[in-house]
Order: sequence, then C-alpha cells, then structure tokens
Amino acid sequence: MDARTPDFSAARTAMERYVDQEIIPGVSWAVLRGRDVVDQQCVGFADREAKAALRPDHIFRAFSNTKIFVTCSIMLLVEEGRIGLDDPVEKFLPQLGNRKVLKQGASSLADVEPAKSPITIRQLLTHSSGLSYGIFDPGTVLFKGYNEARVLNPLTPLSDMIDKLADLPLSYHPGTGWEYSVATDVLGRVVEVVSGHALDTFLKARIFDRLGMVDTGFSVPEAQQGRLVALYTGADVLDPMKPGLTRADNLPYPQAYRRPFPRLSGGGGLVSTLPDMLALVRALLPGSDALLKPDTLRQMMTNQLPAGQTIRFANLGPIPGKGFGLGGAVTFAPMPFDPPNSTGEFQWGGLAGTHWWICPQANTAGVLMAQRHMGFWNPFFFEFKRLAYQAVGG
Repeated sequence: MDARTPDFSAARTAMERYVDQEIIPGVSWAVLRGRDVVDQQCVGFADREAKAALRPDHIFRAFSNTKIFVTCSIMLLVEEGRIGLDDPVEKFLPQLGNRKVLKQGASSLADVEPAKSPITIRQLLTHSSGLSYGIFDPGTVLFKGYNEARVLNPLTPLSDMIDKLADLPLSYHPGTGWEYSVATDVLGRVVEVVSGHALDTFLKARIFDRLGMVDTGFSVPEAQQGRLVALYTGADVLDPMKPGLTRADNLPYPQAYRRPFPRLSGGGGLVSTLPDMLALVRALLPGSDALLKPDTLRQMMTNQLPAGQTIRFANLGPIPGKGFGLGGAVTFAPMPFDPPNSTGEFQWGGLAGTHWWICPQANTAGVLMAQRHMGFWNPFFFEFKRLAYQAVGG
C-alpha cells in the first residue's frame, strides 16, 4: 500500500472480532483524510435475529450525536448576532434566572444557596452550567429530583422541561465544575425561542436540507422503519467486554425513535445514517462549503475549561487529558487508549455507540456507528480509532 491508499484491513479485522465476540451487533464507519473519504465499510448485522447484514443506508438512533447539531444551530445564531456566547440564559428563558445551588453535602433539594452567577450560553455548550441529567448518578439528591420531576419526559414539549428545571437546584455554581447534563436540551429550547421555529423545523431548514441529509430527523418515517437498526444491550453494563447481546428496541422508552413525540430532544432525539453523519462532519472541516465560519469552527474545537479541569463522569471519575469545547470533548493530552497523534481532537458520541471525531492536527476525521446501549466510549471505539489514525498515517 502506498501513502495514498490507507490499509484498513487491521481495523476491519478488529471490528469483525468484536462482532464475533458478541460485543457489538455490527458497525459501520467512514474515515476522512483531509476532506476525502479514504475508507467506508460495514461489518456485522443490522438485525442479528434476522441475520440482516448492516448496510450504509441503515438508520441509527443517534442519541447524543444529536448534541453537535444543536451546537451548530446555536453557533449559526451566534454568527448572526442573535445570541452571544456569554449571554445569560435568562435573556431567552426567564424561568432559568435566579438559580439556587445545592450546598456541599446537601441531603435534600431544600438544602440550597443562591447561585453566585447566572448560567451562560457558553456554559450550557460546555456542560459547566451546574445542570445535571438524572441518568448517570443514581442515589444522589439531584438524580431523585430530576426523576421525580420527570425532566426527561418524552410526552411533553421542551418548554415543559424548562419549567421543571426552574424548580430544581443546580449541582454546583455555574462555571465551577463539569457535569454531563440536559444543557443541550435547554439550548434546543433557546434555538426555538430565538428563531421562532420548532427545533425540528430549524434543523431541517438550516442544516439537514443544506447538507443533503435525507434520513436525519426526530423519528423514522413508517415507510422507512425496515431500515432502522436493531438496538441491543450488552451482557454486563460494568464489563463492556463480556460477550452477549440482548435485543432492546424499546429503549429508552417504548416506540422511541419510531414515532413522533412532543419532546424534541436536542440532547439525544435524532436518528441518522452513516452518509448523513459524514455530511455533517465534512461540513465542520474548513473549506468553502463549511457550515460555519473558520473562526467559529476554531472556537468550537478549542478547550473551554479552565486549566487543571477535565471532563468527568459519575461512574468513571475524571477523564485525564480531555477538556471540552463548544459541543464536544477536546483532547489536550492523549492517553494510552487514544491515538498518540490525537492532540486537539474534537469528538463526541451517543449512548448506543455512534461516534464522530475531527482532528485538524492529524488531518483526519471520521464517523463510527453501532447500536449497543451504553456503547459510548466502548473499547471497540478506542481500538478502531487507534487503527484508523494509524492507517491514515496522519
């Protein structure tokens, strides 16, 4: 193989191994060098029971891959001067003014103090606003509060979620910590208020149609449901390498992604395909057909967290070497599980194993799509990315 033809056989062999071991049902990917696709493949199944092979046109539940679309929507409005990154959120959503914050060691939702500062749009984009999710931290005061208030209820519109959040305290003072949260759903509502359009209408007009994304939306049309990839859970949520997959199409709730729901979740509501996700990633690379201005893209891909702070998850603790830009993690110091030349990489993914990444320094970008619940940052993703960077030779 010469330098112009990257060899992805090692990446394919590795992904086939994960499929054979029943870690993932199937996986599809596309990898770019510069703006050119240098590899695009599918291995495994869209439906294991039916033995239906995965194809490029299969539709995936994007889960948190949705967040980059809402981030881009906010940045389009920033470019138009309709939103400022450091505007307080109550400028657009008055209910979220005058926040209260849980005191350190609080044992109830009433154990609060006034927030030292308002939440800003930038803090919502970087998950440093003090909001929580009510998913990843069972046993905590806020987990109980979010779930009792049904913050994530798909049967109510985004406006209802804002009203629910208005009654709940923050986890920490805005700008002083990092916690993955419903912030991007809040930003979805900001897009609606500022633009005067429902989130799905805005996304279609400003992003999907512009980029030729024909299969991305908040549900799969009935006529296309045969193309929706089956969803599976692993054998053990605490051991991602334990073999065994169980069909779980009704997660996170019955009929999710199969029919329209009132909640247009900016944090996790979209379905998409490999070609559509590839179109978005390409549109975030510098060039004449980029979705956003070069300076906007640079800002998005720059770590916004203060020195010494990294992202962290309740079940994993701090993630060394990873900060957060506007809409995705930024690698400032590659760890052993990262490609060694991935400094400056901007990336994120979804709960069921859909991932995207852009690394200007290594001149590569890509999309990797699977449907294993709790498949975000699963070992298959890290191994694929190391082999992909190696193949591209960036």
